[in-house]
Formats: sequence, structure tokens, C-alpha cells
Amino acid sequence: MLTRSLGSNGPAVSTLGLGCMALSSDLYGPADESESLATLHAALDAGITLFDTADFYGSGHNEMLLREALRAVPREQVILSGKFGALRDPAGGWAGIDNRPASIKNYLAQTLRRLGTDHLDIYRPARLDPKVPIEDVMTTLAGLVKAGYVRHIGLSEVGADTLRTAHAIHPVCDVQIEYSLFSRSVERAVLPACRELGVGLTAYGVLSRGLLSGHWTPGHATGRDVRGFKPRFRGENLACNLALVEALRAVAAARGLTVAQAAIAWVLQQGDDIVPLIGARRRDQLTESLAALDVTLDLADLGAIESAVPAEAVAGTRYDAVQMRLLDSEKA
Repeated sequence: MLTRSLGSNGPAVSTLGLGCMALSSDLYGPADESESLATLHAALDAGITLFDTADFYGSGHNEMLLREALRAVPREQVILSGKFGALRDPAGGWAGIDNRPASIKNYLAQTLRRLGTDHLDIYRPARLDPKVPIEDVMTTLAGLVKAGYVRHIGLSEVGADTLRTAHAIHPVCDVQIEYSLFSRSVERAVLPACRELGVGLTAYGVLSRGLLSGHWTPGHATGRDVRGFKPRFRGENLACNLALVEALRAVAAARGLTVAQAAIAWVLQQGDDIVPLIGARRRDQLTESLAALDVTLDLADLGAIESAVPAEAVAGTRYDAVQMRLLDSEKA
């Protein structure tokens, strides 16, 4: 497994990281825990070192699942990236964002216990709390770094101005943000700001939550799977987006690739400062995604892919209108 550095001050990590959210029964519907553990073990065997989780994934279950999988692995072999701030209720709903300093310390205490470790390699707020200045969040996290509980500070879904403010208080190693052929707004201001400051980027949603997997069909999201409620997965938007996937499939097939492999390879080639987080919840999905590491796209390939999936042709926003208004990364 090749590695990439998360910015000029962050750790070296595997070129692909594993986003662990879908491994817990929660936002993407039921998950098979035995298969989730097998997928985590397969990721370790493949050389993946970066594992991204959050205390609100499965309301703590995801962290405990990760602890079980990593039990026999030397702690220094993995980079654990955690997120905090999103509040859940007993019914699995959402209750807002809380980034108060005392809450951050409380989240971390519980996260460390669930993960069975004395430190996190990267810790970040999942979203900005409008009631808490970013200066207070960064000062609190800097104190946790000084105390040894956190090694590096990350951010998620922040805009360029917020990133500059935060980075001036304490170095930020990476910004975690959605980036794919279907989600390219990061290219306007956030990615240039990251490069200006020497901050890495961890890209989630590289398969647009399954739309770019090549396996999505209408009716795929059932029950409490949140994707069924997102604009890109509904009605005419979904039909339009699946047509784009078919156009990408033709381009990928000409190179002997699957849709997913072409989509991941495209993100990989947007810069060595970008580390895609793949969201595989099964071993077969992991295997398919890892094959993208062996792909090199030339200029003709990149042009054909972007012609098949023009950024302006994607139908629907990545979140609903309320959530889009709350995203600091989209305010510009």
C-alpha cells in the first residue's frame, strides 16, 4: 500500500482510507456485523491504515466495532480519525450540533474508552456549531493535543475563511469534505485554500453514497436508509444521475474498469494531497475499490470521464436545502 501525507504537518496514511460509517446499522440501513468485522480485517490485510469514524455513527456502536477489529493490531499500525459534535436521540434522530469546550472533552473521554486507546491520531468537529466560535473549538482541541490525547487536528465541511482562521490558531492537518465526480464545489475555494496552507484533504462520498458505485438502482434505499431522502436519490433527479452513471460505465468499460474504479481513480488523480475515504461495508466492495489503486488515467481518460459526467449535469444537491444552508463549506 502506497502512502500519502495529510498536509505538511499531518501523518502519513494509506493512499485510500476506510470510512467506517456504513459498517454500523444506522444511516445506510441494516449492516451485518460479522461481515463488517470481516471487511475491517480485510482492509487491514490490504494495508489500509487510515480508519475514519465518529461517536454518532450508530450512537457509539461504530467505535466499539472498530475496537474489536483492531484488538490484535499494534496501535501504532493504524491512524484513527474521529469526529464529534452531532447529537443523537434514543430513537436514532438528530438533535443538533454541540461544540462547546466542555462537550468536546466529554465526547473525547467516551470515544477513547470505546476505541480502547489513550489517544486519537486526528480529531475534528463534524460540523460547525453556530453558537460556538471556531476560535473556541480550536483552542480546546489545541489543549487536547498538548495534553497528549490528540495528535493532530482536522476539520470537516468548512469554508476557506474558516480554515484560515482555524489554521492560524493551531495547524490543521486535513479537511474532510465530500468530493467526487458528482460533488465538485470543493474545487472553487476550499481545495485552493488547503493547498495554500499546506493542509491535506480527505475526500468522503467519492462514490456519491453509492450513486457512482455502478450498482445503484431505483428503490435501493429502503426503510431508514437516509439516502432515500436526499435530493439526488429522488424522482427525476435520480433518473438523470443514473443516466450519467451509464455514460461513465461506457467510458470505464473501454478501460476495463468498473464504474466505481473509474470514479475512485478520478479522485485519486486530482492530487497527491487528497486521500479518498472509501465507504465499503462488504469485502467484495472493498476489493473492487482497492483495484482503483492500480489505475492510471491519462489525459484522454480524464477528459472522457469529465465529458461523460459534466459537473453541471448532476441533478440535485448533496443534502437537502436545510442542511445545505448549514454547511460552512457551501456558503461561498
